[in-house]
Amino acid sequence: MVAKGHEARAERLQGATGALATAAIAAMDEKLPWFGELSAQDRSWIGLVAQSGITAFVDWFRDPQTHSSMPTRMFGSAPREFTRVISLHQTVDLVRTTIEMIENTIGDLLPEDDVPVVREAMQRYAREVAFAAATVYAQAAEMRGAWDARLEALVVDSVIRGEADESVRSRASALGWTGSGTTGSTEVAVVVGRAPSAESGSTNVADSVRHAAREAGADALCAMQGDRLVVVLGGTSKPVEIVQKLAEWFGPGPIVVGPVVKDLMSAVTSARAAVAGLRAAPAWPGAPRPVQADELLPERSLSGDGHARRQLASDVYGPLTMGDGVLLDTVTAYLDSGGSIEATARAMFIHANTVRYRLKRVGEITGYSPTNPRDAFTLRVALTLGRLLNPEQGSYVL
Repeated sequence: MVAKGHEARAERLQGATGALATAAIAAMDEKLPWFGELSAQDRSWIGLVAQSGITAFVDWFRDPQTHSSMPTRMFGSAPREFTRVISLHQTVDLVRTTIEMIENTIGDLLPEDDVPVVREAMQRYAREVAFAAATVYAQAAEMRGAWDARLEALVVDSVIRGEADESVRSRASALGWTGSGTTGSTEVAVVVGRAPSAESGSTNVADSVRHAAREAGADALCAMQGDRLVVVLGGTSKPVEIVQKLAEWFGPGPIVVGPVVKDLMSAVTSARAAVAGLRAAPAWPGAPRPVQADELLPERSLSGDGHARRQLASDVYGPLTMGDGVLLDTVTAYLDSGGSIEATARAMFIHANTVRYRLKRVGEITGYSPTNPRDAFTLRVALTLGRLLNPEQGSYVL
């Protein structure tokens, strides 16, 4: 008798589904301001979900054991884009509005004896729907995250390969990249270091790097490439300061910052230097972390980087060959004498103060002071490469 009574109540509830669905849409339109701003198609999909949810409730009410998956399946009638049009918070508002409407309307559609039973069942069902909605949005977020990660890796790979074009810029924009950070600058620098180990527990490295970069006022694209972590920084002319705040997300070892370039389309220049710098960095055990790729020009040259060789020969050796060449002769004699000013003065038959003046001029022209051990090493390599690549002193053509 109880079973027959429950079945009869379910049948009466079944007959009221059409009226309940219509009332639900009317309640949404009245109580939710954003609902009226949706397109007709989106509102139609929401109507289908509401209809599906009410029908699923009736089936669940009739037999909760057989239809235990109904709360989750009610979202199956909506397209995948549903989660992008309607936020989880808005979905909760929709569910709450629908539940309130049913509770207020059910008394007009069902016998008085049915109302308490249906209301109690609706409260239980509402909890299941809330969990189902959270599950749907979590799955959608996971899918979007996986897709975004693949797209981001593709963009970074295109930058590294020198294939950045308008399509890459468009893909980067789809990931939220503006390239200007909070400064308005479009300058870009590529950073390369070792990827963190699996044992470090850093499972969301890319998210952490992007968040830290945003906190520092820059944009960031991030991707793992084998054992390398590559970060493309945008919107900053001082990338080293930004990278100092990102260093904890890299694995052990050097972090190399490529030179700043004007925009994402030119980032291959920065990427090439950073990758070459990472390969050459072990040759300078005392290198700072992070280190700029241009600080590794000697090591990069010795490791076979043709761009670094030409840069040293052009930017360091070339200016010293101009004029009468006395600066080149002086710095050569100074380096050959083991860094002794007095020995250099004796070898060139000039006063020691003249040597000091000329060495100061070398530092001003090239950016490398011969009296600094690290700079002296760079100058030595630059002079050697300059003579190899451009043996005609004074021509300054490389």
